[in-house]
Formats: sequence, structure tokens, C-alpha cells
Amino acid sequence: MGYSLNTVEDPLIQWVTFVLHDETYGIEVLHVQEVLKVNEITPVPGAPEYVLGVINLRGNVVTVVDTLKRFGLPLKKESETSRIIIIESQDQVIGLMVDSVAEVVYLYASEIERVPNVASEERAKYIQGVHNKDEGLLFLIEIDRLMMNEDRQEITET
Repeated sequence: MGYSLNTVEDPLIQWVTFVLHDETYGIEVLHVQEVLKVNEITPVPGAPEYVLGVINLRGNVVTVVDTLKRFGLPLKKESETSRIIIIESQDQVIGLMVDSVAEVVYLYASEIERVPNVASEERAKYIQGVHNKDEGLLFLIEIDRLMMNEDRQEITET
């Protein structure tokens, strides 16, 4: 029949992948609403340093996070390939500024390894797992942890 009994114990998960400083990261596709070209971002006085500001998305105000700063990576100028990934988790919507969006990949849960202790401290707390692919490692993001700030409050409460 073509059905695998394995899918219940080993679900196939879809990931939207993006690039930051030549490293590839993934977010579960069910959290991704859309991908936008970078347009005007309005700064928010008093916001945490990793918050770039807010954008108007069809009448809704969405907080945009500088993913490089959030992960403790060196800053880089925005380019033609820079994108804002609009994500939603637990009724909260934010935008993630990334260097570029790569592709959608499908991984079985069994292909995802536990987080090694090699990532920088800042970045490691947002990574739920890693997939070793031909081109290198794919770091898989834990959206719920990323959506919280250091005080364990939601980012959009800035």
C-alpha cells in the first residue's frame, strides 16, 4: 500500500530553513506564517537590544527581532537577500530578521539529534536539535524559547 507503520513513531516534520552567517537554521513550518522582504522597521524606544522595532503587517503591529543579536552572533549589514520570517507560537506573532531563506526540508524525528554542547551559550538555549546533512549542520530552533525574553516574558510585551 505504500504506508509506513513508522510514521506514528517517527513523524515526518517540515522545516523552513534560513541562513545566518553561513550557518543553516530551521523552524517548524507550522509556526511560519509568511516570509517578507525587508521594508521599513520603526524603532521602539526602550525595547531590548535584540528588538529591531516594529512593522505594520496588514494593520497589525509585529515586533521584529534581530536574530543575529538574539543568537549572540556578529552583526552584519542587511542585504538584498535579507528577509523577515513571520512566525506564530502560542497566539504570539513576531518577525525574525535573517540573512536569507533557504528551502523547506522534510525530516523524520529520528533524523534529529540532541543538541551538542558545541554551540555558543547564547544560541544553544534556542536550539532543540541538530540534523547532520551533506552541506553541514542544520540547527533546529525551539520557537517557544525564542519567543521569550530573558525575564521569561513574551517578546511582544516590549
